Amino acid sequence: MNDVQAGFLPRPDGERIAYRMLPGRPPGFVFLHGFRSDMTGGKALAVEDFCRARGHACLLFDGFGHGESSGDFAHGTIGRWEEDAAAALDSLTQGPQILVGSSFGGWIMILAALARPGRVAALVGIAAAPDFTEDLILPAFSPDERRALESVGQVMVPGTYDLPPYPITKRLIEEARGHLVLRGPIPFAGPVRLIHGLEDPDVPWRTSLALASQLTSTDIEVTLVKGGGHRLSEPADLARLAATLDRLLRNTSP
Repeated sequence: MNDVQAGFLPRPDGERIAYRMLPGRPPGFVFLHGFRSDMTGGKALAVEDFCRARGHACLLFDGFGHGESSGDFAHGTIGRWEEDAAAALDSLTQGPQILVGSSFGGWIMILAALARPGRVAALVGIAAAPDFTEDLILPAFSPDERRALESVGQVMVPGTYDLPPYPITKRLIEEARGHLVLRGPIPFAGPVRLIHGLEDPDVPWRTSLALASQLTSTDIEVTLVKGGGHRLSEPADLARLAATLDRLLRNTSP
């Protein structure tokens, strides 16, 4: 679309974060994509279309090692992805922002909100997966895979959703322990909306309940979708997301 400004945000180490930015009024929306996904997915573009129709600003970007951004995915860490999200907020947005995080992006969303509390007005999680390295990936490893993680430093795991196998590194697992959020209260006071499929094979729906329990906000709604899987990208899912954003917008607009 000719109303979108595309570019690259340079990082201090020479890497570049690819982004799409739609100008508009506040509050703006920032979409944080899933693990090994990117800003061209159906949910990301649905958020952009929602903002375009209502005249609100929107930012989509690819995390380090994802999509059009530079970097080797195998060298990514939760801390690195959180730093890039905070840098995108600082450099590419103005005023209050509503963060929309999908799966892994739901973890980065929480970390970005904690890093920039004055900038984040509300949170929307779609099958949010905070702490997935510790709570989902590591427990699923077999004894042989755990030994390989220690001896080789990584484990290749099968890809899902037509993606090829990919590495889970010892560094990713260990570094992530410094960014776990479900172990105690999460100090965020703004509105929170969490959507999760009851048939999600990748991230249990109870993860969204655990997140809702730890967030200190008193304005939290959890929507559980009967028959819903992990991606929640079917037309009915995108319509539900748009309706959720529309209701939330009424509570957060200046």
